[in-house]
Amino acid sequence: MADPSDAADQSGSNDLDISTAILRPKKSPNRLLVDEVDERDDNSVATLNPNTVKVLGLFHGDTILVRGKKRRDTVLICLSSDGVEEGRIQMNKVARKNLRVKLGDLVAVHPCPTIPSAKRVHVLPFDDSIKGLSGNIFNLYLQPYFLNAYRPVRKGDTFLAYARGMPAVEFKVIATDPAGYCIIAQDTVIHTEGDPVKRKDEEPKFGDVGYEHIGGCRKQMAQIREIVDLPVRLPQLFKSIGINAPRGILMVGPPGTGKTLMARAVANETGAFFFLINGPEIMSKMVGESEANLRKAFEEAEKNSPAIIFIDEIDSIAPKRDITNGDVERRVVSQLLALMDGVTARSGDVIVMAATNRPNVIDPALRRFGRFDREVEFTIPDTAGRLEILNIHTKNMALAKDVDLEQIAADTDGYVGSDIASLCSEAAMQQIRERMDLIDLDGETVDANVLDSLRVTMDNFRFVLKTFKPSAPRETAPEVEVLSQKFLSFLTSFFVSLPNLSSLTQNL
Repeated sequence: MADPSDAADQSGSNDLDISTAILRPKKSPNRLLVDEVDERDDNSVATLNPNTVKVLGLFHGDTILVRGKKRRDTVLICLSSDGVEEGRIQMNKVARKNLRVKLGDLVAVHPCPTIPSAKRVHVLPFDDSIKGLSGNIFNLYLQPYFLNAYRPVRKGDTFLAYARGMPAVEFKVIATDPAGYCIIAQDTVIHTEGDPVKRKDEEPKFGDVGYEHIGGCRKQMAQIREIVDLPVRLPQLFKSIGINAPRGILMVGPPGTGKTLMARAVANETGAFFFLINGPEIMSKMVGESEANLRKAFEEAEKNSPAIIFIDEIDSIAPKRDITNGDVERRVVSQLLALMDGVTARSGDVIVMAATNRPNVIDPALRRFGRFDREVEFTIPDTAGRLEILNIHTKNMALAKDVDLEQIAADTDGYVGSDIASLCSEAAMQQIRERMDLIDLDGETVDANVLDSLRVTMDNFRFVLKTFKPSAPRETAPEVEVLSQKFLSFLTSFFVSLPNLSSLTQNL
């Protein structure tokens, strides 16, 4: 099935093509497709086709820098093999996790000729991987892993180490000396002091939303990436052309169209520090506390720049000062104006994003140049956008062969992204309800044949569509009062008498 967003670009004008140019991947010989490999392959190697190695100016055994998603990169040893197709790269699951990529994603490969030997490296195991293990972790796992091996490491990376007859243990590189990338040498001191790394503190960072989780708003994504990605990743572009990058983005649109999701995706993909401000939560009855909360948020962002401050439901904290009755709201608006002006003056690495479904309520001073000077409108997606969203939400669903996503996209006019997500979830629940007679709630497990037979069908989607009401039309639908029987009788007699009135008028 063709990508609907690509079709939209091809059918559009040259202006549309230019407006979404930032989303098109640039062709380059060093951009390689991640391919499948034996998961027990070494964590420190990447295997390329010999011709690809030659084109990139590399040699078998060179150290390479590989860049993945969300501004993640790592260092690996380049190996060559005829078993790898040209334009592809094989890495095991550990390396892919460090790069935040999966099979089929693109990575960029660069030579890394000068990489120092490590003086000291601090590594710690994950708490769940050493649960129930006894003995010296260093002697059992780390010494055999690093001994007589040329291993590049990077701060923040994880790796798996094995011991004979024992389960694998996952470690994280906490710090290196020198900082950044380095090679473990014979005289490198490896420190293991400290408490194990808690899995719950690490895993959510990998599971965060990215650009691939957003559909139906391709043009909006292009506008925001131009404003956010370019200044964060390539600030020299704006310096060279002699302008300052925009610092404020106001996202406008109905609830459920992806405004908050977009802000989180931008922060994750750029690697920027993300500070979320929920409008209603920041307000306080205590004098000065609301303004103090705002100042703390901006100070925290500047300390951790590059950073993105996202203000959700900004209309609740920044209404028009000439119509609001509360002194707190007026002070908060004034404070926000001062902070927005200060972002441009003090820091070039902080971007403020905000979302609202009521833009006309916001104080107009915030929408002037230098503050929220860029407004991006999120609209209800069209058929192509809905199909893109459906593909995202059904990607991991067990679908029956009769499911026609294009037909569902055509039948969901007026649905926003959150509606489609709910539709898919309800269709799956309907499939489970149909099989409840085969499921024993008191049993500890479900029969494997029952699990294998679970497939969401087209009838499941049709059943949900009959009763599901999209949120956007539901919010704007007028309230309709039921007419009394007496009034209906009056209307009936009135319309019956209309022909008599017409003939009477003609005789006059």
